Amino acid sequence: MSNTASGLPVGRGLLYLIVAGAAWGTAGAAASLVFLASDMGPVVLSFWRCAGGLVLLIAVRPLRPRATAAVREPLGRRALRTGVTGLGLAVFQTAYFAAVDVTGLATATVVTLGSGPVLIALGARLTMGERLGRRGLAAVAGALTGLAVLVLGSGEAAVRPPGVLLAVASAAGYSLMTLLTRWWGRHGEVDAAGTTAGAFGVTTLCLLPFALAEGLLPHTGQPVHVVALLAYVAAIPTALAYALYFAGAAVVRSATVSVIMLLEPVSAAVLAVGLLGEHLTAATLIGTLVMLGSVAGPAVAEARDAGAATRAARAEQTSPV
Repeated sequence: MSNTASGLPVGRGLLYLIVAGAAWGTAGAAASLVFLASDMGPVVLSFWRCAGGLVLLIAVRPLRPRATAAVREPLGRRALRTGVTGLGLAVFQTAYFAAVDVTGLATATVVTLGSGPVLIALGARLTMGERLGRRGLAAVAGALTGLAVLVLGSGEAAVRPPGVLLAVASAAGYSLMTLLTRWWGRHGEVDAAGTTAGAFGVTTLCLLPFALAEGLLPHTGQPVHVVALLAYVAAIPTALAYALYFAGAAVVRSATVSVIMLLEPVSAAVLAVGLLGEHLTAATLIGTLVMLGSVAGPAVAEARDAGAATRAARAEQTSPV
């Protein structure tokens, strides 16, 4: 149950995904503060987020310990993996922001994050034979219910078909990214930092023309404050979170990944109440508790299954022939 190429245990992969999901949720609060302090648009913010994350990953790459028995990945496969992952990331981010603009934050969030687990579970079943099972189905249903209560329970939401289609496209980009990471993790080496850096490079190039059209340098009366926020967004919910995500997604079952990453709106809701002064509503509390319970179920089950498989493998190795 561990990645044979990277040697990452499933338990640590689960921890990486939990930290990544929580970190992703802080990006929304930081983005809100950037929008309040400047006239920066969402596409430009995404561009600087990916460009800054790319610079940070390149800067720290010489400091990373080298694997003692690394499996060299063919250049063609690495280029294909990096390009497809980067395109998936670009579609994921850009289509989501466009959906928010067309149909509003609540509907875009519910459709994007709600469609993701369904598409990933279906894709994992068809391409890798990963079964969801009754336990997994209950976890996905509970998580989606909690998501709907959390996001839609706090106010009215407009539903516009073009925006819904954009949100589904965003979910498809995220699902493609997750499924390919898991598939390549099962069939060969996945360098998490290298995958992240390459994906950010592709996404940055994809976003550059749109960012130029929107205006790369925003107007602000608080330049130090805005730069500090951009540095945080590039470092924590981008460079760190995506490196952890790609490492964890390579060794954890895809359906479990999709449910755990729903921690993003939970941490965003907590920050909205604690940092941005939004009111703690009953919908926020109930939705958060339901989602936390749903996330805990598949994570514990995955860790238990991984431990059982490890013990069985050790017993087989030590048993007399």
